[in-house]
Amino acid sequence: MRRFTGWITGILSSGLIAAAGLAAAETRPVVVELFTSQGCSSCPPADAFLHELSQRDDVIALALHVDYWDYIGWKDSFAQPAFTERQKAYAKTGGRRSVYTPQMIIGGQDHVVGTHEEDATALIKRHAAVQTGVAVTAARNGSDLVTIRAEAQDGVKGPLVVYLVGYAPSQRVEITRGENAGRVVDYANVVTDWVRLAEWDLSAPLLIEAPAKADRPAVVILQQNGTGPIMAAAHLR
Repeated sequence: MRRFTGWITGILSSGLIAAAGLAAAETRPVVVELFTSQGCSSCPPADAFLHELSQRDDVIALALHVDYWDYIGWKDSFAQPAFTERQKAYAKTGGRRSVYTPQMIIGGQDHVVGTHEEDATALIKRHAAVQTGVAVTAARNGSDLVTIRAEAQDGVKGPLVVYLVGYAPSQRVEITRGENAGRVVDYANVVTDWVRLAEWDLSAPLLIEAPAKADRPAVVILQQNGTGPIMAAAHLR
């Protein structure tokens, strides 16, 4: 173990959202964010575990590559400073002074070493059993737009930040320098875009139409305070 903004075309409120769609969203997939690096010798087992999680229907597995190990001999080709900042924001929210790889953040709340599979699996099960009172659906509207609908029960604490996250399902990298020199690593669900669409105050059901790249899958995430509990998420394939 080693120690955004975007476009939005419209926000509308609606008196009624399709009950069938929201009922389907009540079975809430658990978002698992893995903070990892191609330059971290401890990370490949966690990357492999995230690949396993990515095959599950009840989990949304996302790999966020950080850039703070780039100086040790290998520059991570997927790393973005924004992902490092997101990890640091989680640490600040959780009262932690440091960040590390491989780190998993589960449901926006709990953190665990990415190679501790039993602990991570138990946390996923625990989060899956929680009813947050928020439901969201997402669907493509043509080739380059996504429609997002959500509603919240009375008493749910807002506002919620609405994120649209794009990712590449599979990427293979041959690493020739640094701690993982000589390895060929297969990465799953590599995040490429993390766009903040809106802040929803929960005063009315939410309807958003926003740009989405047609050539890759995406995820919609509704999260308290940006790096607080994830209240709902939906896959957009």
